[in-house]
Amino acid sequence: MERKKASDFPHEVMQLFDGYVHGRTSRRDFLDSAAKYAVGGFTAAAMLESLRPNFAWAQQVAKDDARIRTSYESYASPQGSGTMRGYLARPANASASAKRPGVVVIHENRGLNPYIEDVARRLAVDGYVAFAPDALTPVGGYPNDEEKAAALFAKLDAGKRTEDLMAAHGYLKSRAECNGKLGAVGFCFGGGMANQMAVRFPDLAASVAYYGSSPGTDNIAKVKAPMMMHNPSLDERLVAAWPAFESALKANGVRYEQFLYVGAYHGFHNDTTPRYDEAAAKLSWSRTMAHFKTHLQG
Repeated sequence: MERKKASDFPHEVMQLFDGYVHGRTSRRDFLDSAAKYAVGGFTAAAMLESLRPNFAWAQQVAKDDARIRTSYESYASPQGSGTMRGYLARPANASASAKRPGVVVIHENRGLNPYIEDVARRLAVDGYVAFAPDALTPVGGYPNDEEKAAALFAKLDAGKRTEDLMAAHGYLKSRAECNGKLGAVGFCFGGGMANQMAVRFPDLAASVAYYGSSPGTDNIAKVKAPMMMHNPSLDERLVAAWPAFESALKANGVRYEQFLYVGAYHGFHNDTTPRYDEAAAKLSWSRTMAHFKTHLQG
């Protein structure tokens, strides 16, 4: 499939796609609304197909990269669904005698897909023990189909889902390869969960949220970890919500950095779809790694 960029689509179609991705718009509604922007052979159906993820584009670190070790691991979620599953990636030389900081990697509202697994491997290459839980474990795990994944995600009990993801913190901290110093990074839904993890765990050393929602202004006083937020200027909902979020951060003396990426869409770090913005993705990731280096390795 030819790789397209966000600029190949009308802005209105990108906004419609954002609604579709977040469950505010059905597939039929997207197709009906996008039809008015069709040009020539680039029909609404063709646009939707071009906007779907192509996970071959996302592999920056091969699964069998000699620098790391990977495995799927089960962990306990006593307050949630019981037994959960996630993807563990760590430096090849990480061990009980060579402990490393840990990072919980939290996926979008599609479950543990290949893009998120690759993000975990990227962190492992940089010296972290990374663990990416799969919220879809109770319904069979990520099904290797984005539409099916979205449907399964919508069926999850929201309260249990949060507990299942929060339980990844304790699991990773208990790993023999981990030195107990933890960070969290999340994307979209996962960005909101990374913010929630900062609320939930006073011992969290750093959090990073990519286009993630606020954990609720009443909860900000519980945050001890330095926070970093990456937001795209074309995400109207996040831009509108940011002043209240920032006001609560300031009022409670929370250490934070917020970066706005002008001209970028929600999902700009996800290198599997046209929403990907290479410049914004690379700059934001360099900032994320600097954040983790300061607070997890310092």
